[in-house]
Formats: sequence, structure tokens, C-alpha cells
Amino acid sequence: QVQLVESGGGSVQAGGSLRLSCGVSAFTHTAYCLGWFRQAPGKEREGVAGIYTGARTTYYADSVKGRFTISIDGAKKQLLLQMNSLKPEDTAMYYCVAVTAPGYTFPDPPSRLSAWGQGTQVTVSS
Repeated sequence: QVQLVESGGGSVQAGGSLRLSCGVSAFTHTAYCLGWFRQAPGKEREGVAGIYTGARTTYYADSVKGRFTISIDGAKKQLLLQMNSLKPEDTAMYYCVAVTAPGYTFPDPPSRLSAWGQGTQVTVSS
């Protein structure tokens, strides 16, 4: 099963920025939706940002609106998440996901017609 590979996580102070990348070349022509989920210890997984590959419409969780931007770098075949004005509550493991199921609605839990990355840790200190 094809897996995605994330990079770009790290540790920053509150107010700082990070950019996450995820290689999606295997899904360039098949993904219906690409997105980022995160999970903090003791908390449920949360859909942070998603982008529909056809219309390029986007979804953002209320907690990140105005601070995070999701985009697709077509040339590099990467899914990007630019995170600005980071807060300690953004601390979590971040996962990228590619969903091939037509009609999928982000941030519903993806079905089996999806592929996940191994996760990249983001830690924001106050």
C-alpha cells in the first residue's frame, strides 16, 4: 500500500511558523481530496485543512482559520501546509491523507480508499 511521507515538523515558539510538506506524486491523478489531520496526546484526531483537487476548494478547522494555508505544489507534486502564528494548542502529530473516494467530505473520517503518512511532530512552546 502506497504511503505518503511528511516532512517539515519541528519545535517552535508561540507566534512562529512552520511549513509541512507531503509527497503526493502517487496520487496526482487519483486523489479526490488531500488534507491534513492532527492528533494530540489524549485527544481525538482532528481534520485541520483539506483541499479538493478538482475545484481546489479548501476547508479549514475554525481553530486554524486565518493562520494556516493548505496548497498543492503541482510541479513538485507536494501537499503543503503553511502554519503561521502558531499556538501551544497546535502541538500535535500531523498526518497528511489522500482520499480517492469520490464525494468524500472533509473532515469526515476517510474510508479505506485513502492513504496516510507516518506523521510529523509539531511542538509549539509558550
